[in-house]
Amino acid sequence: MQHDLILKGARVIDPSQNHDGICDVAFADGRVSGFGRDLQAGPGTQVRDMAGAIVTPGLIDLHTHVYWGGTSIGIDADEFCRTSGVTTSVDTGSAGPGNFAGFRKHVIDRSEARILAYLHVSFAGIYAFSKTIMVGESQDPRLMAPREAVEVAEANRDVIIGIKVRVGRNSSGDQGTAPLNIALQVAEETGLPLMAHIDEPPPSYEEVLAMLRPGDVLTHAFRPFPNSPVTAQGAVKPAVREARARGVLFDIGHGKGSFAFKTARAMMAGGFLPDTISSDVHQLCIDGPAFDQVTTMSKMLCLGMSLTDVIAASTVNAAVAVKRMEYGTLKVGALGDATVLALRDGAFDYVDTRGEHMTGAQRITAEGVVLKGRWWHPA
Repeated sequence: MQHDLILKGARVIDPSQNHDGICDVAFADGRVSGFGRDLQAGPGTQVRDMAGAIVTPGLIDLHTHVYWGGTSIGIDADEFCRTSGVTTSVDTGSAGPGNFAGFRKHVIDRSEARILAYLHVSFAGIYAFSKTIMVGESQDPRLMAPREAVEVAEANRDVIIGIKVRVGRNSSGDQGTAPLNIALQVAEETGLPLMAHIDEPPPSYEEVLAMLRPGDVLTHAFRPFPNSPVTAQGAVKPAVREARARGVLFDIGHGKGSFAFKTARAMMAGGFLPDTISSDVHQLCIDGPAFDQVTTMSKMLCLGMSLTDVIAASTVNAAVAVKRMEYGTLKVGALGDATVLALRDGAFDYVDTRGEHMTGAQRITAEGVVLKGRWWHPA
């Protein structure tokens, strides 16, 4: 086969294939076309020497907000992806059925990087989230739009991979689990998984978990007290283990206020790793404390996750969550997305959403991106 591009001699870490070793990865026609040692270049093949670098499947950030210009929290997907090594941004409920058409036409369809979306069950999505205005879209039951959500999800099956709802005092006021119940009905009707945001009570962490189904995602899963997944003594709550046992997925969703080192240490000490690592990057946290996907990955690495587990939580595990198994892998025939990383040693300052600082001995940095089979960034 004539390859368009070969990444040569990298340390390739692909958890989907249980591979960690030196090899080449090739791309042609937007797909992975070769995986192994000493792949042969043709006369038109671009060859890039990756000696000393780490190549992984294209990173998937399972929780982002990239409806730039359409919502106050939206960031530019392509700019973010180029600099943070992300090839697929999953937007989590920025748009609802009332404004998804604009999100698709003006952002998703025009973006070079891949964008998938959880559709918000609220009619206008997350419409009032800024430094000066903060109105929870799930506070008013009149904004819940289950019929419209089903219609929009069915009409956009190629990019809508799930249903989103936000519950908690900040996002749903005194509505408790009522918005989650409506969102679950939409998820059942469409056959799609659900992602549930949780902030401060009500409802409680346990109440939300009890309603989630196998394949559903609880984001902000390592959040601080109140509504923490651990007890005051640092033990993982039984409801958390029970939910995992029946197939609920636990996502980091760092964001502005939803990730605490204290919680993460307790969860790790209890042997409870996140299924997926995501940044929840938006306008209010892109300059800190979340920054980007590789920074969030670096935090989990410094907290004790292995590099392989960190990469799996940002590639194949995220692909499982969105039910797109040609994502998050470098198997021949898969989507032609890859990320080039470096693992740097030193003393690096990290901060969580509660202002706690941690000095980590390593940092993961993004050094390059292959998107749709072509070298994308840096040019």
